[in-house]
Amino acid sequence: QVQLVESGGGLVQPGKSLRLSCAASGSRFSINVMGWYRQAPGKQRELVAVIDRGGFTNYADSVKGRFTISTDNTKNTVYLQMNSLKPEDTAVYYCYCNARAAYTTSEYWGQGTQVTVSS
Repeated sequence: QVQLVESGGGLVQPGKSLRLSCAASGSRFSINVMGWYRQAPGKQRELVAVIDRGGFTNYADSVKGRFTISTDNTKNTVYLQMNSLKPEDTAVYYCYCNARAAYTTSEYWGQGTQVTVSS
């Protein structure tokens, strides 16, 4: 089993920045992919950014050029640097991890952290 602990959400003015962090922990496991999804009220959860073991990344078109995903593999931690934030970025952001543990590859989710962009 893998547990994900998120931090860094909050209220921010448009044009400002936030950095989200998510640390994975648990018994012996091997991470395949880590990333971030978000869900705004009344809308479907959507992919924001993911990064795999080789460092390859994928971003939603709406955040390209503004958000950067990165990892610290020694800490099993993924970060999301969010710059030039817009009101439409307001959502609950969920940390995501695809990992192998106990002979099973599973998806794990953090509890979510609220990001509110408002003037």
